[in-house]
Amino acid sequence: MLSELGRMIEELCKDKGIDRQIIINALIEALLRVAKNKYGHSMAIEASFNEEFGEVELFSFRTVVEQVTNRNKEMSFEEARKKDPEAELGDSIGEKIPTSEFGRIAAQTAKQVIMQTIREAERENVFQEFKDKKGDLVTGIMQRFDKGDVIVALGKAEAILPIQEQIPRESFTLRERVKAYIVEIKKSVKGPQLLLSRTHPGFLQKLFAQEVPEISEGIVKIRSVAREPGSRAKIAVESSDPRVDPVGACVGNRGNRVQNVVHELRGEKIDIIPWTPDPAKFASRALAPAEVSEILVDEEGHSMEVIVEDNQLSLAIGKRGQNVRLAAKLTNWRIDIKPKSKVEIEAVAPFEQLLEIPGIGKSTAEILYKQNYQTVQDLAPAEMQELVAIPGIREQKATKLKESAESALKTNEQ
Repeated sequence: MLSELGRMIEELCKDKGIDRQIIINALIEALLRVAKNKYGHSMAIEASFNEEFGEVELFSFRTVVEQVTNRNKEMSFEEARKKDPEAELGDSIGEKIPTSEFGRIAAQTAKQVIMQTIREAERENVFQEFKDKKGDLVTGIMQRFDKGDVIVALGKAEAILPIQEQIPRESFTLRERVKAYIVEIKKSVKGPQLLLSRTHPGFLQKLFAQEVPEISEGIVKIRSVAREPGSRAKIAVESSDPRVDPVGACVGNRGNRVQNVVHELRGEKIDIIPWTPDPAKFASRALAPAEVSEILVDEEGHSMEVIVEDNQLSLAIGKRGQNVRLAAKLTNWRIDIKPKSKVEIEAVAPFEQLLEIPGIGKSTAEILYKQNYQTVQDLAPAEMQELVAIPGIREQKATKLKESAESALKTNEQ
């Protein structure tokens, strides 16, 4: 048995790529377990690997005593002197255990322990190989399907491309080469679990890095990515070198670079936008191909009101709201789009409400409107000192304005 297991060591080192000492330790542990199962766990048994003979040697140790009470642990002085003429009371005498006595079942047990250790070592090797590769782009071979998920072979490792991480409507065939993005690597009882994705924004980013040398060299940087996988994507790019056009670098000669990415993404349309630190200007570019007339920025609410000509509204919003949705993801701002005609109507409406209040003419309405008194509800609760402080409104006029507004408010509420 030992000669057979001994030969396994070098073969396993080569075949499995496992450190030799791990296999030797597994062999030692396996034979110790077999010996203790055969002779009892109360015996003091030690094992070591004999490099000269290429085998594991087992020894049982007993203490020399005057009177033996436990033969598994103790040896009489007379027996000890026969084995070692210089033995003394209290000495520990070792005796080699003949492993030939273990038999077939014991050999099978030893083999199982070794194989289990090897499997664990292989899993650890795989984990060590991939533990720092989260966020990397990998290419594997489509191995099999599992309820819609795709199992991908990455050398000695297996990875999962879940159905929800696949681009909609894409299909694979056995042995097909598959590119994907590593989103997660974790240990489990069954070994390392590698989770892949083809829908992650990072996948698009890595594909461009692969196609565009200026990105891998750090000259062009992708600042933001927004995707609706299989349909459309937007990326914002900037260049650290004024001589390099970031958009042109990503598009490539005759569009070859971006087309290679589009092909890998199963026809996903990609808008490439020059990044700018100005939020309003960035949002305007992100809404392309629509042309923006005006943008009102609410810093506190982290939102923007984008005004477009009526004929640009459908372009700005996009099919089923896709264009504005992607622009909001790309800029990380909430974007509300309004047609110019609606904004003009909304601007006139409050002014007309002021003109409906008795005693308020056009010039007074203009003064109040500019001071943010745009409706009856704004004017009625106003303090007299606030109204008097408005240029062009004296105390007598302020009193009449307040009385008229309060009266109009009561009438509206009835």
